[in-house]
Amino acid sequence: MFSWVKQEQGGRNKEGEMYQTVTEGLQTLYTKKLLPLEETYLFHDFHSPALEAADFQSKPMVLLVGQYSTGKTTFIRYLLEQDFPGMRIGPEPTTDGFIAVMYGENEGVVPGNALVVDPKKPFRKLNAFGNSFLNRFICSQMPNQVLQSISIIDTPGILSGEKQRISRGYDFAEVLRWFGERVDRIILLFDAHKLDISDEFSEAIRAFKGQDDKIRVVLNKADQVDTQQLMRVYGALMWSLGKVINTPEVVRVYLGSFWAKPLQNTENRRLFEAESQDLFRDIQSLPRNAALRKLNDLIKRARLAKVHAYIISYLKKEMPSLFGREKKKEELIMRLPEIYTILQREHHISPGDFPNVAKMQDMLQHYDFSKFPSLKMKLIESVDKMLANKIAVLMAMIREEESKQPPAMVSGGAFEGSQDGPFGQGYGEGISAGADADDWIVSRDKHRYDELFYTLMPVNGKITGVNAKKEMMSSRLPNTVLGKIWKLADCDRDGMLDDEEFALAQHLIKVKLEGYELPTELPPHLVPPQGS
Repeated sequence: MFSWVKQEQGGRNKEGEMYQTVTEGLQTLYTKKLLPLEETYLFHDFHSPALEAADFQSKPMVLLVGQYSTGKTTFIRYLLEQDFPGMRIGPEPTTDGFIAVMYGENEGVVPGNALVVDPKKPFRKLNAFGNSFLNRFICSQMPNQVLQSISIIDTPGILSGEKQRISRGYDFAEVLRWFGERVDRIILLFDAHKLDISDEFSEAIRAFKGQDDKIRVVLNKADQVDTQQLMRVYGALMWSLGKVINTPEVVRVYLGSFWAKPLQNTENRRLFEAESQDLFRDIQSLPRNAALRKLNDLIKRARLAKVHAYIISYLKKEMPSLFGREKKKEELIMRLPEIYTILQREHHISPGDFPNVAKMQDMLQHYDFSKFPSLKMKLIESVDKMLANKIAVLMAMIREEESKQPPAMVSGGAFEGSQDGPFGQGYGEGISAGADADDWIVSRDKHRYDELFYTLMPVNGKITGVNAKKEMMSSRLPNTVLGKIWKLADCDRDGMLDDEEFALAQHLIKVKLEGYELPTELPPHLVPPQGS
């Protein structure tokens, strides 16, 4: 067991702190170790408001962002399989505000001003964006099974042009950045017919800087173009995203038509089904990874808070005690990039941990540097110890909690029944073909396979590997794949194939050539009748 945590009774460390759960542990560490550093060096004024209990205890959240008419609201309806209060769908911009779609026993809408005073909801700090934002923010509550595991945030459709940005009346990018820091998944939706990334959309995507691991992309309405056009659209989208999301990793893009209407173009049906199942699995895994995501976000926040403390205390140290303060302040703001380099060398900090220099310069204009606090190493050391020791213990607790009671996957709505039954992915295809048939599916083509078998000179009704090799290699499959097929087909493990085993090998070759995967073990419906 852990040195300072006993899971059954909760854990007590050397300082007498009790931790019953990972969530409680995160909240306690933040309050006792990180929050004092943030408050001392005005972190909340410069970067992000203080975290509250609801931020640690809330369900995983999914944020949907996209230009108007890309199908954001329809996507939510598709997942929930029912309308939600406040929903409006149309070809023109219809969602003109933020809608938090959450679980509630009674269906209804809670307006923004009431929402930000509710201590059980993780939105209290949005109060800082004022009435112009709160008048365009609502919580849509309903008793839907999907919402028992996750909450979904719908955002206004993004338009192009300067006018739209000014007319919002609040800092749209800053609101997105606030949500980006707190959600578990950010889904950017694109329409296959409308790939242009407007200035405001680019600004919105840049607001998620530092949250790249949370971003997924959905190319919606992909059934409305043919295969050749879809390839061009996909390439153009990746090129456009590459200019906005400056990361070496390629962002994951899901192709499909995420609404419950017939596909206009069915030639890519199998691809769309596989993509939607991948996206569903990604969303379904969010409750399982929620504690880890909160832990990761706390580490990122702690690193930024430390760097911020070094910057503020350095500016304080450089200020003259009496005369020339204003001139010195202007000089220090101008020298901020150079100060970053000095602090980077002095404290061995990664360049990626520093806040945006232009934004920092702009914000520093409004502060009196002489009133900044000096460097208090005790606060820094407390955060360092938290990162070095306490976080590792919480990581172990996460694994311990999961092993005892794995979190429930997202279920209900579109997530229900997508895997099982005759319309589940791969059902009746490839290796699963013939699973519910009365006859052995291989026997349907066995007469052709038998003709080949008897040309290979069987002895006592069997052919050796040497004889089978030449025929099997004519498929041009790699030797590693053919070796796996041989092992699956040689049911009696005698190193030779009889007519049924040879027919099975040919069937497996056909399955592989059609693009399906091979199983690790032969499923019961493919076992030859004589071998069963």
